[in-house]
Amino acid sequence: MPTYTAPTKDMAFVLHDVLKISESDVPGYSDLDAEFTSAILEEAGKITSEVLAPLNIVGDREGCRLENGLVYTPTGFKEAFNQVCEAEWPGLATDPEYGGQGLPYLIGNAVGEMFGSSNQAFAMYQGLTNGAYASIHAHGTDEQKAKYLPKMTNCEWTGTMNLTEPHCGTDLGLMRTKAEPQADGSYKLSGQKIFISAGDHDLSDNIIHLVLAKIVGGPEGIKGVSLFIVPKVMVNDDGSLGARNGVSVGSIEEKMGIHGNSTCVLNYDEATGYLLGDEHKGMRAMFTMMNHARLGVGLQGLAQAEVAYQNAVIYAKDRLQGRAVTGVENPNGPADPLIVHPDIRRSLMDQKSFVEGARAFLMWGAALLDRAHRMDDKEADGLISLLTPVIKGFLTDVGYDMTVKAQQVYGGHGYIEEQGMSQFTRDARIAMIYEGANGVQALDLVGRKLAADGGKHVMAFFEMVKTFIKENEGNEALKADFLEPLKAASKDLQAASMYFMQVGMKNPNHALAGSNDFMHLFGHVCLGLMWGQMAKAASEALEGGASDTEFYETKLATGRYYMARQLPATGMHLARIQSGADTVMALDAESF
Repeated sequence: MPTYTAPTKDMAFVLHDVLKISESDVPGYSDLDAEFTSAILEEAGKITSEVLAPLNIVGDREGCRLENGLVYTPTGFKEAFNQVCEAEWPGLATDPEYGGQGLPYLIGNAVGEMFGSSNQAFAMYQGLTNGAYASIHAHGTDEQKAKYLPKMTNCEWTGTMNLTEPHCGTDLGLMRTKAEPQADGSYKLSGQKIFISAGDHDLSDNIIHLVLAKIVGGPEGIKGVSLFIVPKVMVNDDGSLGARNGVSVGSIEEKMGIHGNSTCVLNYDEATGYLLGDEHKGMRAMFTMMNHARLGVGLQGLAQAEVAYQNAVIYAKDRLQGRAVTGVENPNGPADPLIVHPDIRRSLMDQKSFVEGARAFLMWGAALLDRAHRMDDKEADGLISLLTPVIKGFLTDVGYDMTVKAQQVYGGHGYIEEQGMSQFTRDARIAMIYEGANGVQALDLVGRKLAADGGKHVMAFFEMVKTFIKENEGNEALKADFLEPLKAASKDLQAASMYFMQVGMKNPNHALAGSNDFMHLFGHVCLGLMWGQMAKAASEALEGGASDTEFYETKLATGRYYMARQLPATGMHLARIQSGADTVMALDAESF
C-alpha cells in the first residue's frame, strides 16, 4: 500500500529561506517564525500521514453509497473527519470573529498540500466548505455571516458550490434552475445540478449549498444569474436545525477517481434559498469561491504529483532489475535497483524538479493573495489574478503527467491496483477538468487576464524577472545554470505576448489557438523564476556555513536539472504559438 510523508523540510525551506516570511510586512507574517511554523507543519504531517493516508485506498475501493436518500462515506471517514474538525484544522486560516484561527492563507496552503497528498477525496469536504465560507464572508449580510459562518469555520456544517447542469457547464448563461421570489424575501429554487462535489454525506450536521439560479423575470443569459444560500436543513432563528429543505440526492456520480468524495446529482424542488450578494450578480459572488477553488485545485496537481513521486522513489530504490551499464552496483544481489538506470533517473528528476518548483510557485501565489487581502494591495491582487489560470491549468496538467511518470516507474506493477499507484493518476485527472477545464483557463489567461488593466500585470511580471536577473548577475553560482536559462525563457514569453498583441486583434483565432501553449510557457517561466530564487537561497545557505550541506546541494542539483531539461520547452511552445491558427482551423467540421 502506498505511503505518504509530509515534506515539511522542503516547505520550511520555501517559507523561511526563499520567501523569508517572518521578515515580511504582511500583517500576521511577523508571527510566523521557524519554530511556530514547524510546530504547525509537524502536527499536520502527523495527522495526514497517520490518519488520512491509510484511508486513501479505502475511499478509492469502497466509494460512497446512497441508501434511502442518505449518502454514506467510506469506512473510517467520519471518525477521521471528527478528529480533523476537533483539532480545528479547517479553521486554520479563517476569521477569528467566527471562530477561526486567523492564520495567513499561506499557512493554510502548506497544510492543504499535506491533506491533498494524503487523501484528496477526503480533503475536498473541508476544501469546498472553505470556499463556500469565503463567498459568504465576502458577500453575505451581517445576519447571513452570523448565521452560517461560525458553524462552517470548523466544518460542523459543510458547504458546496452548485453550478453545472446536465445541459450546461462552462456556458452558465444556459442554466435552467429558477428562483421564485417569496413574500418573506426568500426564494423557492427548482432545478437540477450535477457533478456536485461533497453534495451530500454523513460527515456534518448540515450542508450549506451555494446555488446559481435565475430569478424568474430577470435578464436572459449570464446577466440574469444570481447566487443563493440553500441549506440542506433549514436553520431556525436561534441557530438550531429545523425541517429538511427541498433538496435531495438523485444519484452519486460514477467517476474515474476521487471515489471517496460524494459527487452528487442534486434535485431542488422548491427548496428555500436566500440571495447571496446582489440580484443578477451571482457570478461575481461565485467567483470568490471559484478563484479560491482554482488555487486549491492547482494545489491538488502538486499534491498528487508529490505523493506519487514519493512512492516511485521507494520502489525505484527497492526493485531489482537489470544491471547498471557502467558496472555492477549491487554485487551482493541478483540485479541492481531500478534507480541506477539513467531513464529512471530522468523520470524521477522530472518529478522532483516539478514538485519542488510547483510548491514554491504555489506558496508565492498564496503570499500574493495574503498581501492582496491583508493589505488591500492592488498590484498583488492584479498579479495573482493573472497567475491564477497558470497555477490551476499548468500545475494540474503537469501534475497529472508526473503521476503517470511515477506509475511508469513501477512498470506492470503500476497498472495493478494492488500497488495503489493508479489511484494517484485517476485522482489527479479531475483537477484538469473541474473549476474550469484547463482549456478554458488558457482562454481566460490569453483572452482576459493578459490584457487586464492595459497589460500592466504581465509587464510587472516581466519586470520582476528582469530585476531578479539583474540583481544577481554578479553571482557566478547562478549565472550560467540559472540566470541565463531564465532570461532566455522570459524572452520567449515576451515574444509570445508580443505575437498576440500584433495578430490577436486582427484575427483572435491566432491568439486563442496558442492559448494552451502560452499557459504552459508562462508556467515554465514561473517555475524557472522559482528555481532561480531557490538556488539563490541554497547557495547563500552554503556560503553561510549551513550544517545540512547535502540538503542545499541537492536543491541546487535539482534546480539545474529543471533549468537544463525542462525550461527549454518554452522555445517549443513559442514556435507553436507563432505558427498561428491556420493549421489548427484548416479542416471543416465535417472533415473530422
